[in-house]
Amino acid sequence: MKVIICGAGQVGFHIAKYLAAENNDVTVIDQSEELVRKISDTLEVKGIIGFGSHPDVLQQAGAEEADMLIAVTFADEVNMTACQVAHSLFNVPTKIARIRSQTYLQPEWASLFGREKLPIDVVISPEMEVARAVARRLQAPGAFDMIPFADDKVKILGIRCSDDCPVINTPLRQLHQLFPDLNISILGMIRGDKAVYPKGDDQMLAGDLVYLAVSSDQVDRAMSAFGHEDPEARRIVIFGGGNIALFLAEEINKNFPGVTTRLVEADPERARYVAQKLPKKSVVLLGDVLDPELLEEANVGNAEAVVALTNDDETNILASLLAKRYGCPRALTLINKSTYNSLVSELGVDVVISPRMTTVSTILHHVRRGRIRAVHSLSEGFGEVLEAEALETAPIVGKAIKDIAMPASVVFGAILRDGEVVMPRAATVIEANDRIVVFAGSEQIKKVEKMFAVRLEYF
Repeated sequence: MKVIICGAGQVGFHIAKYLAAENNDVTVIDQSEELVRKISDTLEVKGIIGFGSHPDVLQQAGAEEADMLIAVTFADEVNMTACQVAHSLFNVPTKIARIRSQTYLQPEWASLFGREKLPIDVVISPEMEVARAVARRLQAPGAFDMIPFADDKVKILGIRCSDDCPVINTPLRQLHQLFPDLNISILGMIRGDKAVYPKGDDQMLAGDLVYLAVSSDQVDRAMSAFGHEDPEARRIVIFGGGNIALFLAEEINKNFPGVTTRLVEADPERARYVAQKLPKKSVVLLGDVLDPELLEEANVGNAEAVVALTNDDETNILASLLAKRYGCPRALTLINKSTYNSLVSELGVDVVISPRMTTVSTILHHVRRGRIRAVHSLSEGFGEVLEAEALETAPIVGKAIKDIAMPASVVFGAILRDGEVVMPRAATVIEANDRIVVFAGSEQIKKVEKMFAVRLEYF
């Protein structure tokens, strides 16, 4: 597949990294000579200096033969124009644009993005995607990640094994004996900085980050099995009043009526705007999130969770640690710089929120081929969880899982069959129209796509 990426920032770089690793033909355009040189020197991609919205630059990038254009520059207008030019002059089949400004995304302008107006096939709003991701994490206290699959009937949980976790040092094959009625599948683990693709005799150790699949109606039981019985947050303090914070507060007010929110914002004009947008039960405080007196006024010590969403990573980390010191049991922290990820958990931050990884996951969903219905990227290059549909002529249909040649880093986590969740075992036979939640190590994505490819006679 030939892909043109407009924008060589963090999101553009990581999308290019994923696609180049899978032997796609990737060209990256950016007006920054430094960013283009960095991406060209680091990845197997072609770099072009220029504006992705300029016809001559797109032509130089090979837009006539491109299968997809992904516009993720910092300017919405450049992203939109790049999609328009790619469509009008080069007939690029699929166009994806990141749009930050919410004025373009208001419901009354919903018809703006259409083939006869602005021909953008997929519009991605990072702020809204991140707010939804934070809201999901708040629903599973004790988990550092939670992603819904299969019409929300399967959840992927990320759980950190503490020293007092009841299931550490237990061979994985014994989990089903210990919890016979619990529908979970262990997908993989991160131990230190290494990926572990578990077998039946492997054990989880203290400090491991474990990803597992579980039926949505058994999330609480799964968390309990891992020693997490924390109550769902009813009092939440949000640090920052930007778009992500506002969307999160709106999401909480809309979907969780029993939850109260307090929001702290330093800019008077922005604080006034946020206060006008939120209902009266949400309290907006004006001041510095690192001010101890303001944290006491926000009643941080009695909150079940704080969510640090300012524009500054260091402020988010420090504010989260202060809140924990005041007695708040859980801190969710937005961090843009990946260099901090390995440090913050040691400091006491419970959940790291990465806007870049959230956006990358959203884009990958539209890049994956075959019958891939959903995609989520886990950690930094650890792997992906995909939801794929097994059609009649897919090569795995009619085979038991034990008879499917799969690398160690590919694990079937759950199957949605006729609306019911089936936890796959070695003898489980894949049936036509099964929707399968699969974990795959980064280097095995192509093999998973081939598993669900259909032969031409199907059409």
